[in-house]
This record gives sequence, C-alpha cells and structure tokens, in this order.
Amino acid sequence: MNANDARVSVLSDHRCHLGEGPSYDPATDTAWWFDILERRLFEARIASGEVRVHNLPAMASALAYVDDGHQLVATADGLYLREIAGGAMRLHTRLEDDNGRTRSNDGRVHPAGALWIGTMGREAEEGAGSIYWFRDGELRRLYGNITIPNAICFSPDGTVGYFVDTHAGLLQRVDLDPATGLPVGEPSTLYDHRGEKGGLDGAVVDREGRIWNARWGAGCIDCYAPDGMRLRTIAVPASRPTCPLFVGAGLDRILVTSAQEGMDDAARAAEPEAGMTFVLDGLGARGAAEPRVRLSAS
Repeated sequence: MNANDARVSVLSDHRCHLGEGPSYDPATDTAWWFDILERRLFEARIASGEVRVHNLPAMASALAYVDDGHQLVATADGLYLREIAGGAMRLHTRLEDDNGRTRSNDGRVHPAGALWIGTMGREAEEGAGSIYWFRDGELRRLYGNITIPNAICFSPDGTVGYFVDTHAGLLQRVDLDPATGLPVGEPSTLYDHRGEKGGLDGAVVDREGRIWNARWGAGCIDCYAPDGMRLRTIAVPASRPTCPLFVGAGLDRILVTSAQEGMDDAARAAEPEAGMTFVLDGLGARGAAEPRVRLSAS
C-alpha cells in the first residue's frame, strides 16, 4: 500500500549539513541526533519541542545509552564515553583510528546490548568501509568492502539483523544469535532496490517486525514487511531523509533526520526544509525502547 496518510511536522528547523544517527531515551523523553559533517549533537525534548545544540570535538554519527548518566558515541576514530550532564568525552575503544580516510556512519544496538557500527570513506570511497560488532569491551569486524553502511537494525526478538550498502542497493538480512547479536549465517538479499529512485539509508524496526527505511534522494520513508514486501511509502518534506526512529510517550511517532549534503545553492534555496528534523504522526505503528549498550560483562 502506498499512502501519504501520516501527519508531518518540523521538530527542529536547524538545517543540518548531514543529519544522522537519531537515538531516543523514553525515561527523559529526549531525542538525540548528529550533524556529522558540522560536528554537532542535537538534544530535543519531544513533548515540548525544546532543542539544544552541543558542539563536538570530532565528527560523530551514532549514540547509545550506557546508563542514566552516560552515552557511548561513535566518532571518526573511536567509541567515546560521554557524560550526559556536562558533555565530557573520553575514549573507550579505538575504531579505525589508524585510518584517516574513514569515519563512523550508521549504527544501532541489538537487544543483547551489542552495538553494530559502520564505517565509510570520508569521500564515500568505494569499498573503504566496514561493519563492526561491539560488546563488553570487545570489537569485531563483521563485514568489509562496504562503501556506505546503512539500515542497521534488528528484529524485535534479536534473531535477525538488517543492513545495506547504499552504494550497492541491496537490503540484506542475516540470522543472528539473539544472546549475543553475532551472525550465525551468511547474509542474503531481502530487497533489491537497484534501478529505483534514491538510495536505501537508515532504518528502524517496529514491534511487529516491519522495517522503516529512509530513502535518500526520493523524499520518503518506506515500510517493508519482514519478507521484504514494500507495504507503505510516506512522503517527507526533504529529498534527502537519512534515518527514522520511533519516539514519544507511546513510541508511536517517527523522528526523521535529513541532510543538505550534495545540494548546490539553487537546490537548497528550492528546498527550504532540507536538513531539518521531522516527526511523523498517525502511523498506526509502535516501536520498542532502544537497548542499552553493554560496556562490560559485569
């Protein structure tokens, strides 16, 4: 079913160069997301719409809660422990810090507390990126030769993982050990996007196992069934949406980040909401609270 029946509103009118990596804490009704290229972290109260902007020392792209006072932030050279109250950051685990050509990109936490985090070339060099698994202080490289890692998300029971190389256009599924979030088989193609408008970007899974994916360059969010059938397409006011996430008291609203990256002055003038952050209502779907990442086995 193709239906633009959702209500769309602007959460933040800050025009991000490359908005990405939204995360949400239900306990405080706080959403977080990044402007990767401008080294900024956004903090928003969903109910009130209040938005704060934090400057960062490096490009960062993904955030996961560790506990009530700390977050784990993926940056261009490592995973950093961030104090929520003051914003202080210290290196926890190095990530391709010996490779100045790459930076972190899409990431999400598996129900077992494992962070999957992707890296990519700073100029999207072909095959320069990878996807890693991190938990209890251990970092493992799962997949290499990836150009733009995106759509990292997991089935509600943790038995299936999804990801895409946007450059390749194939949404992948892989069976996982639900106790660890590690693959137990080889990936297979769930949806072949080649030849369609736009590119598969960030994604999130709802409580029913449906995959909600931002389609970069096509100005929409697509919803897929677990068998790969496209169920819905919802238009958003920016041609370059980057990542959706369920937010709000009922986890029944979707926050959508977007970007202006790659747009010239004329294109930006013609698309005044490019780079803004939106909220979709009236979807008839609910997400699940994001798991906290495990830094140690204790």
